Amino acid sequence: MIVCLCNALTDAQLADAVAQGATRPRDVYAACDCKAQCGTCTKMIVSMIRDTRSAALAAEGRLP
Repeated sequence: MIVCLCNALTDAQLADAVAQGATRPRDVYAACDCKAQCGTCTKMIVSMIRDTRSAALAAEGRLP
């Protein structure tokens, strides 16, 4: 599914960038070799980063 219309980035591309260590939206854009345009997708990217971090912490047993 396309999440970023301006750069035609899919959820899989964004998830891949986050899995490779992107910790901020600008890191995700850089990993996808583009820059933010309108910024509408930024909230979704932040949510993906938070969800990935939470899952990693839970896997490590660091979440209550």
